[in-house]
Amino acid sequence: MILLRSGFKVSLIVAALLAVETIAHGGEVLRIDSVVLELIEQSDVPARDPGVIEAISVKEGDLVKKGDTLVKLDTAEAELDVAHARLEWDIARQEAKNDVDVRFARKSLEVAEAELQRALDSVENYPKSVSATELDRLKLTVERTGLEIEQAQHVLNVAEMTAALKGTAFEAAEQKLDRQTIRAPIDGVVVQVYRHNGEWVEPGQQVVRILRMDRLRAVGFVAAAQLDAAPLGSAVELLVKPGEKAARTFSGTLVYVSPEVDPVNDQVRVWAEVDNPEMQLKPGMRGAMIVRPGGEESKEHSAGQAEAHDMPAR
Repeated sequence: MILLRSGFKVSLIVAALLAVETIAHGGEVLRIDSVVLELIEQSDVPARDPGVIEAISVKEGDLVKKGDTLVKLDTAEAELDVAHARLEWDIARQEAKNDVDVRFARKSLEVAEAELQRALDSVENYPKSVSATELDRLKLTVERTGLEIEQAQHVLNVAEMTAALKGTAFEAAEQKLDRQTIRAPIDGVVVQVYRHNGEWVEPGQQVVRILRMDRLRAVGFVAAAQLDAAPLGSAVELLVKPGEKAARTFSGTLVYVSPEVDPVNDQVRVWAEVDNPEMQLKPGMRGAMIVRPGGEESKEHSAGQAEAHDMPAR
């Protein structure tokens, strides 16, 4: 009997608090009594190239930032490929800069045209001083040197394209070398290292598992009739261990309201993203969540939330 009275008093206290909150925030305060924390992001980091593991830089429990080195494969062959590709690119660029043949062909054309002009002038002043055969030969020389210019320019253009191709091959070799270092794709905590030093890995094989823990998702269900009290972008407060002295409050934002209503219980799935900078929250934990559609949460409410709300989570 005493327990029943106690529970009744608790319910009255919570109801009174929610009523005060509703007035203070200018709108209905929605409480979701049961939410579950889930991961927003996780990654089973794979190897991208085959190779032998040379060094593992992390262990379970380590905090990593995006881009941090996790595992390094043997790079000896990839480094040689980069050096070879760089030399080929350097040679190709030198060839692309070499326009000697073009300049020589142009100079030859100038000489051939001058010889032909002198022969024509001589014929004009002294008929039959130059035979028709000689004139034909000189004209052919001019045409040939003109074509030689085109050929030399074509060779130079091909050399420039070859240099560009070798540059691409050099970039590909550098990327292959970079792929020998497996880096963290996200910020998070290393929870599993699948491989050991000296092991051979194939592309796609998982090497390290990382969980993002600095921000988690609180998932719950709301009656369809209460959706107006849960607009996207609303401030939320996650209550962990509500009703206990060790209760804690965490701030977040409502980011998703499902467009589907469950026909069995007339509920809608919603979730909020909650900051977890000190890693106090863990995926799988349960709690309650208050949605405040009117705007930012009250500082006074945040300070007293852990002790004020003692309705047990369902």
